[in-house]
Amino acid sequence: MTSIPEALLWCLSAGTAAAVVLAALSIRAGRRRADLRRRLSAAEEQNSATLHSNTELTARLRATEAEIRHLAGTRLPDLTLALAHPHVPVPGLLDARFTGSETDQALNDVLEQVSDAITKERARVDAAAQSTLRGATTTIQALLYQLQTALQEMQHRYDDPNIAQDLLNADYLNEQALRRVQATGVVCGAWPGLTREDSYLAELVVGATSRLRGYERVNISNQLRDPIAVVARAVEPIAITVTELLANALHHSHRELPVTITLQQGNRGASVIVDDYGVGMHDDEIKAAMELLSGDGDLLLTQLGDPPRSGFAAAGQLVRQYGYGVHVEPSPYGGVRAVVYIPGDPLLTVLDESAQPMSVMAPLPHRSAVPDRSASVLPTGSATPPPAAAAPQPAPAAQPAPTGQPAPSYEVPAQQAEGELPRRRRRKPVSEADESAARTESAPERSPEETGTRWAALQRGTESGRAAAHSEPPRSPEGNA
Repeated sequence: MTSIPEALLWCLSAGTAAAVVLAALSIRAGRRRADLRRRLSAAEEQNSATLHSNTELTARLRATEAEIRHLAGTRLPDLTLALAHPHVPVPGLLDARFTGSETDQALNDVLEQVSDAITKERARVDAAAQSTLRGATTTIQALLYQLQTALQEMQHRYDDPNIAQDLLNADYLNEQALRRVQATGVVCGAWPGLTREDSYLAELVVGATSRLRGYERVNISNQLRDPIAVVARAVEPIAITVTELLANALHHSHRELPVTITLQQGNRGASVIVDDYGVGMHDDEIKAAMELLSGDGDLLLTQLGDPPRSGFAAAGQLVRQYGYGVHVEPSPYGGVRAVVYIPGDPLLTVLDESAQPMSVMAPLPHRSAVPDRSASVLPTGSATPPPAAAAPQPAPAAQPAPTGQPAPSYEVPAQQAEGELPRRRRRKPVSEADESAARTESAPERSPEETGTRWAALQRGTESGRAAAHSEPPRSPEGNA
């Protein structure tokens, strides 16, 4: 039997051991390669994520820069314009991804701070401008009043018809300038500039009408039951308001169309209703007019337009100061209806017509029955009854009628029914020839006894009429004017 050499056994043993070691090393190397592959894959993924994140950060940074440029170049200028013209829209973000983010909040904070700064600066500059304009209009207004007085004195001094007509034209132009200066001053916080005594509401409306071009188109209907008057401190403010509403009605209606004024009396006040047949106003125009006429909020001169429209703004300032109201709405005639509501307490009173007769230029009230004194618009005690035995008051001198218009005249009936209040009634205008002929006729003189008898009869009729009025049952309450 052949034996295996010992050396060969040792070689085989060494080879087997080497094979085992090589196998172990191979397995270990494979594991290391697999681990390296995993690490390489993770590194590649991380690198890709980093690159993607860097791309997103770069895009976001560029978007933020674009938003800042959009803020500086578009949003802030439009915001500045929108503060002066609210109808101008302010654009939002360029990128919707920023909505609700810290970037959006930061940009909005910038807009709010700029808006507050611009608003405060505009208010400061406008207040300075109003102060300067208020002083200027006060001085100009005083000079125009002096000019008005001088023109009136010249009208009484010169008898030449041509000179008188020229003076009337100059006086009318002065009145127009005075009205515009007065409205501008009121907008700037100035005092209206006149102090008057208690005046009949009908006289006030006639005076407001005479300040305007186209006054001959205005028809006044007096539906008042009582001789209502406006207290002294509110006469000029209400006259300014009615004048501006009439100016708007005359300006926005055809020169051949009339403008109607109706004086109405309610349970708690009186109303002056102005109706025109013009082009009317759109809803947004009525809304803007009501904002001005309400007098709410601070008013800037830059909000009045170019050229500035100060009429409604001046009326709004006076409404806020004196406590009456103005409402504008579409008229049932297709134009615009403006209503000035004057509360009875504390802006109205009742005057004694025997002590302070109404001007012959004022329209007579359309009283179909004896006035109901129980439904007065004023607090108890506002009216002052005439004394039992008082001397007759002379009638006021008639004011000159506007150019080209006949002066209305009135007469008092010589006889009246028992228990009926004396009333004036309108007489048809007469020609100049008839008037001159009437002046030449000498009226027969009355004896003192005849005068006393007639006056006593007039007083008895007045007292009996008032007694009949108080004895009647009260009327049903009317709706507020």
